[in-house]
Amino acid sequence: MPLHEENRLFEMLILEGAQAGLSWLTILKKRENYRSAFDGFDCSHVAQYGEGKVQELLANPGIVRNRLKVQAAIQNARAVLAIQRECGSFDSFVWRFVGGRPRQNRFRRQEDLPAQTQASESMSRELRKRGCQFVGPTVCYAFMQAVGMVNDHTVTCYRYRAIKELGMGKAPLK
Repeated sequence: MPLHEENRLFEMLILEGAQAGLSWLTILKKRENYRSAFDGFDCSHVAQYGEGKVQELLANPGIVRNRLKVQAAIQNARAVLAIQRECGSFDSFVWRFVGGRPRQNRFRRQEDLPAQTQASESMSRELRKRGCQFVGPTVCYAFMQAVGMVNDHTVTCYRYRAIKELGMGKAPLK
């Protein structure tokens, strides 16, 4: 589903980065714990975390206790705040990689879905340039799928047409 809420976009960026090397089901089961541990994914709060909060997070069994991923979440919050100042919103920044509208793919089989695309490579490059971590092209493509920037439901999926119609109403970003 196309998503445009700042905190939810930040949440998905952090969860996709946390998922790197793990199954999505692992992260999905921990999602509520992440929301609680990371103050509802409020960038302004997360960006203020210091070493004491890092230690608290690393002791929290409800999230993935990987120091690099925890520190990346904090760094990414700082980078997202900078992006919001520069671009007006994180939403406008990320959606520009698909021209402001969900890309409507037409895959027949799950096996045909790519792991990354030119758009996800561009997004990865731009996010990294702004200081984000755990945002490689594959993570960015998973993010794009999760927030509805690409419609990767197979054409035979019951959700394909509904998602396609949702994406037709949003005007492209300028």
